[in-house]
Amino acid sequence: MATTGPAVLTVNAGSSSLQLHLVRDGLVLEAEHSERSPDPEAAGQAVAAFLGKAPECDVAAVGHRLVHGGEAVRRPTVVDDDVLVAVREYEDLAPLHVPPALALVDAARGRLPGVPHVLCPDTAFHADLPESAATYALPPEWRSRYGLRRYGFHGLSYTWALGRAAELLERPASSLQVVLTHLGGGSSVCAVRQGRSMDTSMGFTPLEGVPMSKRSGSVDPGMMLWLLSGSRLSIEELRDGLERRSGLLGLSDGRSGDTRELVAAGDPASALALEVFVHRVSREIAAAATSLGRLDALVFTGEIGWDQPEVRDAVCRRLALLGVEPPARADLDADGTISAPGAIVPVLAVRPREELQLAVDTLGALGRPAGDLERSRR
Repeated sequence: MATTGPAVLTVNAGSSSLQLHLVRDGLVLEAEHSERSPDPEAAGQAVAAFLGKAPECDVAAVGHRLVHGGEAVRRPTVVDDDVLVAVREYEDLAPLHVPPALALVDAARGRLPGVPHVLCPDTAFHADLPESAATYALPPEWRSRYGLRRYGFHGLSYTWALGRAAELLERPASSLQVVLTHLGGGSSVCAVRQGRSMDTSMGFTPLEGVPMSKRSGSVDPGMMLWLLSGSRLSIEELRDGLERRSGLLGLSDGRSGDTRELVAAGDPASALALEVFVHRVSREIAAAATSLGRLDALVFTGEIGWDQPEVRDAVCRRLALLGVEPPARADLDADGTISAPGAIVPVLAVRPREELQLAVDTLGALGRPAGDLERSRR
């Protein structure tokens, strides 16, 4: 079948990775995944090298994943100089993600100046969080002056996973009440009722919530104040520790932040890291379920959620109170239900496809038809 839709270059800069995809009609024509984000000086070279090996076709638009746009960008937005100036004001809210993402925006605009570029924020999925879920119990003048609120993240992943879950369950997304969990280098949990995010574990920054590969997740704020007092730690030391040396890496005494390596290792520190991770993820799932009237499904996505059956099984075993049973299937080659037939709460695993959602959102922001872009869901 000939492809007729526009080609979209998607740029996804993670905290320690870079994914470039050329997408047309729901098909990935070319892909590149690097385990590290390029420094600003090398960003242009990375984009140029990818375009040089991509199949010859006219790139109609470029979609950029933006983890945090603060109040400047809350929905997919066409890039111009003023938008970038506004977004840079929020760089320090996600210092592992936003600076490399903006460097890649500059690089891609330099290489492809004649096509529109669109920022697709991960926060958009949670833009309409209920006030009770979005509001921190902090002094009102702080909240007003600094815009302190729960933003939520992994929105591109959740949007895709929700659409796939609706198709797998053969029900419209607008009728579903589900808990989604994105488990990967960054991890979070989200409760969705009738297509709307009702609560999520990440908050003002992507540091809140469950432990992650190298990030701590939520910790006692009193402990942080204590560490900062009495010259115990500097702000720089605290930031580095929370963002780069905690999570699974810290729990395993520095062995690894990768669950695959921890499962294989089997030593006490690795086992503890996995136990803490599973405990915290399970706790967040149970908490998220309180924002729903019922639980129609539990959906795993993200690299760990999709490709780590040991973690899925361990999480589900802690959720019997919600009617969740251990998965009956482990290895998958396609999105699907992994719980036993007739399970009270279906458990689904969905491959993360942020690149496809980026393409959908990019064309949507430009008012262009996506063609057959969403057919890959099926």
